[in-house]
Amino acid sequence: MSAKDAATPRVFLIRHGETEWSKNGRYTGVTDLALLPEGEDKVRQTASVTFGPGRLIDPSKLGLIICSPRKRAQQTLKLFLDRMTSTPDADAGRVKRTDLESKTITTEDLAEWGYGDYEGLLTDQIRELRRSRGLDAARPWNVMRDGCDGPGGESPAEVMQRLDRIISRITSLHQTALANANGQACDIVLFGHGHIFRAFVKRWLGFSIDAPVKLDFQFEPGSVCGLSYANRDVTDRVLLAGMKLPVPPTSAE
Repeated sequence: MSAKDAATPRVFLIRHGETEWSKNGRYTGVTDLALLPEGEDKVRQTASVTFGPGRLIDPSKLGLIICSPRKRAQQTLKLFLDRMTSTPDADAGRVKRTDLESKTITTEDLAEWGYGDYEGLLTDQIRELRRSRGLDAARPWNVMRDGCDGPGGESPAEVMQRLDRIISRITSLHQTALANANGQACDIVLFGHGHIFRAFVKRWLGFSIDAPVKLDFQFEPGSVCGLSYANRDVTDRVLLAGMKLPVPPTSAE
């Protein structure tokens, strides 16, 4: 990002760390699994590189944190916040953990896709189940296009509605920040899930969730993705395909 765009707000998507089901490729929606120990370690590593004063995600530039209510996302958020101090220290300007906790909201709008009958299954098992029901004769099942059946199963349109509410809230906050004369950045961090973030990126870029976009997106457990705007215009939204990792001053740790 150029010096001109240094104050352009950004959105960071952080997928939860690895769970037993994400490790095995099982679709995990409402099932409230905890992180595996190795999942916690990966999140700590990611946080140590990307989160903190002078780092890619600088707590002093955060205006809002949005988290899924599922345990795996909440644990991931906590592991990031564990890098913060809860009490004042020698650095009088440093943001405290309580400052960020006061800016954090939890919402079902950021929960993982509702898989319904497909909860806990692998992709091949879902496709076989649907074939047994006489579905998908012309093409294999795809969650972004076909959605999920059964109680709690969501369609692409239903997921799109809740993601659009989040995006509307984010762009409204960013529009206000960009209108301020000082151009103060107002970064936002989301802690959530793989499929909901793939859908989120599509909506951020203006595509419907079921749009047959040739370019797809994947989120590894414990990974970080960046989104922003071109020309400081909240209607001109972009995916930050490359992000520079700043080197924090040695006094920041």
